[in-house]
Amino acid sequence: MIKRFTALAGALALVWCVAQAQGTSRVLVPHAAWDCGMPGGIPSPEGGTLAFRIDIPLDRAAAIGKTPFGERRVAVGKDGTVTGARLTATVMPGALDYELQLANGTIEIEQILVLKADDGGYLLVRNAGVGADARDVRVVVDIEAPNSGKYAALNTGHYVARRELNTAAKTLSLRVYEVTPPAPNAANAIRVTKPAGVPMQSWNERKKEPGEKEGQMLIRENVTLSPSQSVGASKRGNRNIIPITGGELSGRITGKVLMGGADYQDLDPPAIIDARYLWQTADGEIILVRNAGPFGALVPTFEARVDGPHAYLNKGRYLSSNPAMGQGGVGITFYDSIN
Repeated sequence: MIKRFTALAGALALVWCVAQAQGTSRVLVPHAAWDCGMPGGIPSPEGGTLAFRIDIPLDRAAAIGKTPFGERRVAVGKDGTVTGARLTATVMPGALDYELQLANGTIEIEQILVLKADDGGYLLVRNAGVGADARDVRVVVDIEAPNSGKYAALNTGHYVARRELNTAAKTLSLRVYEVTPPAPNAANAIRVTKPAGVPMQSWNERKKEPGEKEGQMLIRENVTLSPSQSVGASKRGNRNIIPITGGELSGRITGKVLMGGADYQDLDPPAIIDARYLWQTADGEIILVRNAGPFGALVPTFEARVDGPHAYLNKGRYLSSNPAMGQGGVGITFYDSIN
């Protein structure tokens, strides 16, 4: 009896492993609202060639709770390492990892990292990932490298990663594979779906609309910064990055700006600001902040817990002043938007 049970258990384990292997070998077709830059389908990373590995110890990992888009979790990195055949680099402090779990189990990932390569050049890495559930999440890795540098070829490659986030150990790692985008094959596809009637997070920033004007003052922040990290001319323009190291908040919300994120600028005219970072309010809430647009038309957006004291930020429309000299940093004022 014991032998028959053992044999049955072994057979079931083999069937499960085969099913898992067959599932991860199928193409993952993302939802159009979060297509990860591979709308035709994301191949299994392991079907490609291992290019490099990224390992990042974390400064913090926090569960934000339910926001308008789903259950949100964020992580902020310290100095990390990149090793492998295609790239050797250091991960600069402040890497951001945003995880979203939807009500139907779908997982969406966004990551922003800055790397300093072994030749001294900087690279911007902004990734988007998705999985129909947590068992098979694929992260499409997008690299902006200097057009004339040692790693210029990374601008045109196709890369997909496996992400491992260990909140207990406070570590984040990515195994990055160079892949060939698949031809469409409906018979060999897993299609990612989203719940109906739920707002969908956007990859792009909100634009200032004609007629919008600054109304009542909302919040003032004084943000401290590290020296610029210039990628220079790359595939999306003249990229310059100014890391965010901290700061203070006053006004309708008090608290602090957390270390992490940066202003990921494109200096090609007209220069565009795209600052991504986190606030921690005096009452302990963590709020995701994005402030983006050209000078004179900066638009901040916020993501907060829907059942928390600052949920009103999710629904409001706001405008931002241009950055100005602050106390040991940059001063920015946010306003309610009026028409």
